[in-house]
Amino acid sequence: MRQSKLFYKTQKILSEKIEVISHQLLLRGGFIDQLASGIYNLLPLGFLVHKKIEKIIREEMIKIGAQEVFLPALHPKSIWQTTGRWETMDALFKLKDRHKKNFALGPTHEEVIVQIVKRRVQSWKDLPIYLFQIQTKFRNEIRFFGGLLRAREFVMKDLYSFHSTQEDFEKYYKKVISTYFRIFKRCGIKTKLVEASAAGFTKGFSHEFQAITSVGEDTIFYCSSCDFAQNKEIAEVKEGDICPKCKKGKIIKERGIEVGNIFPLGTTYSKKLNAYFIDKDGKKKFIIMGCYGIGLGRLMATIVELNHDKNGIIWPKEVAPFLIHLIPVEIRDKKVKNGAEKIYQNLQKNSYEVLYDDRKDASPGEKFVESDLLGIPIRVVISKKTLKNNEVEIKERAKKKAQLVKIKKLQEFLKKYV
Repeated sequence: MRQSKLFYKTQKILSEKIEVISHQLLLRGGFIDQLASGIYNLLPLGFLVHKKIEKIIREEMIKIGAQEVFLPALHPKSIWQTTGRWETMDALFKLKDRHKKNFALGPTHEEVIVQIVKRRVQSWKDLPIYLFQIQTKFRNEIRFFGGLLRAREFVMKDLYSFHSTQEDFEKYYKKVISTYFRIFKRCGIKTKLVEASAAGFTKGFSHEFQAITSVGEDTIFYCSSCDFAQNKEIAEVKEGDICPKCKKGKIIKERGIEVGNIFPLGTTYSKKLNAYFIDKDGKKKFIIMGCYGIGLGRLMATIVELNHDKNGIIWPKEVAPFLIHLIPVEIRDKKVKNGAEKIYQNLQKNSYEVLYDDRKDASPGEKFVESDLLGIPIRVVISKKTLKNNEVEIKERAKKKAQLVKIKKLQEFLKKYV
């Protein structure tokens, strides 16, 4: 991509009301644009990152046997009345069509997915089933926070699993936990698995994946030595206590962003929607369910919260809008321009994702400042100085030191980043 053609514009000054770092940097870098409170446009740079996150999630869902569906955002009132949530869910957006019929904009899809499955399951032989979607959700939140961290309209991945036995459900639940850790690792963030309230769905707990950061809305308590961790809403420990699990470590209190959650739904929705199967003994039983969510926009913002410095974003390579930022310092110099063009063409031919700063009206200083702000993992600089030895300067965004590499060995050098 030639930067002169890229639809973006960086900003230096933002409103003092924008306090969260990820919100600031995504706006300043031209990744997002605010339409209204809690509603954001994804601009080309932001959409590239969003699609990378989506790709990672989709790949990992398919690895654990999940099949993708796409479900409507517009839901009839009747299906929400069946579970009682038409009256009880405060965040539900409600509207009428021109025939005066009531609908909701889907904040979640349990009712819809259970109805689909129950029409297609008869016996235990039809189970288990794993279905996921990546869909726009709508929630009439009272409070909007941190840009993409809490919004009214957002994209979410929902995975729903359907089982004939509790044992089979628990086996898959553990598999999803491992998959979620792998997703977040690929996205460049560390998370903790934290016990949380099951919100009345089961007698036990649900689980959240929390990224530790001071801007998080949640308070969690975790052990310094083992994997014990609980959300404030259920915690019976306090900071400084000895861990009740390992009896060795001390309890630490931190703020966190919930980037994923998993719920053992049991038979809550299958009972309300009469979704059952016939078991091996010919008995009628309700389907056992689990649901597993990840908000893509919130994950994108969290990646920035955990990967930045004073100069801008530091995108992990798997989610970066481009892998390489090619910057010719004196682009008006014929040799520099020709050298940059040749490198750009060769990198593209070999399927490298490159943002080529071909702008003639931007100074070297402006180019480097913007490069740091945009956070592309690898910066390749070509100048009259480097060309004297047929070299380019390579600098990783996450590191301070740069190094010189021969142009003819550039692609060999870059292979380790792919």
